[in-house]
Amino acid sequence: MAGSQQTFNKNDQEKKRLKKRLYKQQKLADRKANAQGGSFENMLAYVDEYGNITDTPPDPANRGKIDAGKIEIGVPKREKVETPSVRNGSVDFFNPSKGFGFIKEFNTQEKYFVHVNSLTEEIKENDKVTFEIERGLKGMNAVRVKKV
Repeated sequence: MAGSQQTFNKNDQEKKRLKKRLYKQQKLADRKANAQGGSFENMLAYVDEYGNITDTPPDPANRGKIDAGKIEIGVPKREKVETPSVRNGSVDFFNPSKGFGFIKEFNTQEKYFVHVNSLTEEIKENDKVTFEIERGLKGMNAVRVKKV
């Protein structure tokens, strides 16, 4: 006669599985018994004037009038800043064999790239110059450079 196929370990696992299932059913029954009702009013939340979330609706007497015309949608247009067209500076570095250099502006101490094609006359290092700036591929470039 053959022995039982059920071992102690299998019996123990089956008992644990059954116990877990009963525990889940008990939790579900408790949740259903203690439910506050799923009405729409119970699910609403309000925000008070201080930004806190509350379950009471705001008082209509405290409501203020809002002028819809004053609400800005999007980013306001940037005002055009008037910059001087002709600037003064000195040649900080210039390599005539390669055809480029840098000009340092007197007011802002900012350096601008200059190419030999942007020169109206030949320049060398430490020359005082006047120039205009234009946006290039990699930043602002000095153009129409003249010696002072």
